[in-house]
Amino acid sequence: MNDQANSVEHTVDAAPASVTTWNRNDTTWMLGLFGTAIGAGTLFLPINAGIGGFWPLVILAVLAFPMTFYAHRGLTRFVLSGRDGADITEVVEQHFGKKAGALITLLYFFAVFPILLIYSVALTNTVGSFMEHQLHVQPPPRALLAFVLILGLLAVVRCGEQIIVKAMSLMVYPFIVALLFLAVFLIPHWNGGILTTASTLPAPSALLHTLWLAIPVMVFSFNHSPIISAFAVDQKRQYGDQAEPRSAQILARAHLLMVVMVLFFVFSCVLTLAPEQLAEAKAQNLSILSYLANHFSNPTIAFAAPLIAFVAITKSFLGHYIGASEGLKGLVMKTGRRPSPRTLDRLTAGFMLVVCWLVATLNPSILGMIETLGGPVIAALLFLMPMYAVRKVPAMRRYAGKLSNVFVVVIGLISISALVYSLLQ
Repeated sequence: MNDQANSVEHTVDAAPASVTTWNRNDTTWMLGLFGTAIGAGTLFLPINAGIGGFWPLVILAVLAFPMTFYAHRGLTRFVLSGRDGADITEVVEQHFGKKAGALITLLYFFAVFPILLIYSVALTNTVGSFMEHQLHVQPPPRALLAFVLILGLLAVVRCGEQIIVKAMSLMVYPFIVALLFLAVFLIPHWNGGILTTASTLPAPSALLHTLWLAIPVMVFSFNHSPIISAFAVDQKRQYGDQAEPRSAQILARAHLLMVVMVLFFVFSCVLTLAPEQLAEAKAQNLSILSYLANHFSNPTIAFAAPLIAFVAITKSFLGHYIGASEGLKGLVMKTGRRPSPRTLDRLTAGFMLVVCWLVATLNPSILGMIETLGGPVIAALLFLMPMYAVRKVPAMRRYAGKLSNVFVVVIGLISISALVYSLLQ
């Protein structure tokens, strides 16, 4: 497998792919980026984004594409600025030195890895609940169910990064169809919902406070930073010096697909449910699918909801695994040890299997807090680090002086401050 990959890599290095024509690899990456970003969080977005009323939601909808695109393009450019084949942990060390490289690698791992644990728990809960309530069969013991599910996902992982991305891109299709189906299914049930709050403009202070707390929700609903490093490395291998314009094109199409699909789903939900019902769903800690299934007592939604959640969680697990394994391998390399790539892959997979299985079996309630703690770190790495590099790294100086840079820094600071504020409440 490695020999084959090396031979392909040498071939591509010798003759970079053309950037004038869109190819299957570009489509695969576009859907892979979509698959990492649009996961279980999407199913809570209508509640979290719509609960503040009509006007904050409209402003968030306008900001969604630039927030997502400019931030991820900046992180992609940062990885592309390193030497050939260098992932994000190596690029940080190359630009900022060994100590900064070790610190960022540690933060990167502890920002991404807890999300992987959350998906492990969510997947086990979803499948167990589906077997019990929809299939009416007794699920196996939790420890066995978690082990089988995580082992199955790691079997896909062992096939290699390209197979992961292809698997995710294939899973995107049923997910898009499901989101579209649900959004269209709700159209006959639109009753104005959130439009009842559109006639009165909120006070500026209340509007700003609502947006301040809602922006991180929107940011992390579209976040796919864990797969950006692998994406950038592959783009450089495919397109050489033309990697930056092509990667920006792929990102733009992926983000346009994300924003259009998700916002259609969000607006369809909030036009069906009143703000008071969204608040009730949040108080019950339910996803929008579960709340809608209870609201309509509809067997179709009741059966489809866990299947959609399963696809969403699986996609996001695979995408975040790439980032988490990259961080763990970087930490091992920073210790000075140099195991062979095959040994390192096996050690990483073994560690992930054991920890994910233990956490999924124990089903701790602390995971939500861990995710929130990782939020400020992800925001700093996604928004602030690339913009800092634009000022300090010669290879990125050509991107300086752009208004989009200021926008990214402002959104990053808003996200971090709001997340810290939420933690202190």
